[in-house]
Amino acid sequence: MTATLDPPETTTQQPAPQRRRIRRPRRPARAHTPRPPGPQSGSDTASAVLSSAFTMIAIVCLWIVGQMLFFGAVSQNRDQDLLYSQFRTELAELTAPIGPVVPVGDPVALLTIPGIGLQQVVVEGTASGDLLAGPGHRRDTPLPGQVGTSVLYGRATTYGGPFGHLTELSPGDEIEVVGAQGRKVFTVADVRRAGDPLPQPLAEGAARLTLVTAEGSGRLGAITPDSVVYVDADAKKGFPAPSGRPAAVPESEKAMANEPGAVPLLALCLALLLAATLGVVAARQRWSAVLVWVVAAPLVIALAWASTDVVMRLLPNLI
Repeated sequence: MTATLDPPETTTQQPAPQRRRIRRPRRPARAHTPRPPGPQSGSDTASAVLSSAFTMIAIVCLWIVGQMLFFGAVSQNRDQDLLYSQFRTELAELTAPIGPVVPVGDPVALLTIPGIGLQQVVVEGTASGDLLAGPGHRRDTPLPGQVGTSVLYGRATTYGGPFGHLTELSPGDEIEVVGAQGRKVFTVADVRRAGDPLPQPLAEGAARLTLVTAEGSGRLGAITPDSVVYVDADAKKGFPAPSGRPAAVPESEKAMANEPGAVPLLALCLALLLAATLGVVAARQRWSAVLVWVVAAPLVIALAWASTDVVMRLLPNLI
């Protein structure tokens, strides 16, 4: 009997089931929203107010001094260029004024003093505001070159100081005047101050030119003139002077006088400067100080320029 061997049973191992990874959905990233800036503390606001106020005061004060002594000369030169062009046209068209009444601010003569290198257009009027543009003719005297004594005022230091070197003139120096009636040459007779003898009366038909300005003493005399100096120059024959000129001028048009009527205008300028300061303070709550001042500086300088012109009207007209 033959034994049969059964083949060995083969067991097939089933692979272990793999775990399925369940991916959790990612949370969307939260958008970062910056917190709005909170209100500044009281100390920060006070600091901004004080720094803005001090900066504004410094800008205005420095500009006033600079304009009086330096930048004002630029403004005066510009006015002189315009006046020269206007007067030259009027001479060519025979419309230049001969008096007796001339609108304030209009050109009336061209003044040339070779000895001190001066050439200026003379305007009508001697108030402090009139002399910002150049020498002024006192309205109750004949026009330069006409029979009688014509009086011209001019600043000594500020706004170009056109008459700042009058004291350097000597007897015998020449002064030339060109007006509507022609050219007239004067010869300097004397340079006098308060208390000095008055010049001799004029001969019949003669003309005199009296130049008036301020003069100081001491180290700061150049910027703080406190007295009046006169230069008298004569011509043997003058042009006819029409009658009807004013018998007198207001106090504001006399030597070393000012214009009290400019006070309201000064108050307006100060109010505008205050408004500009408050605007700077408010702007600094939102923007940087550098950006604010870059934008505000031109406006502040323009207001300071206008304020200086008003301040000059409240100062003596010959300084």
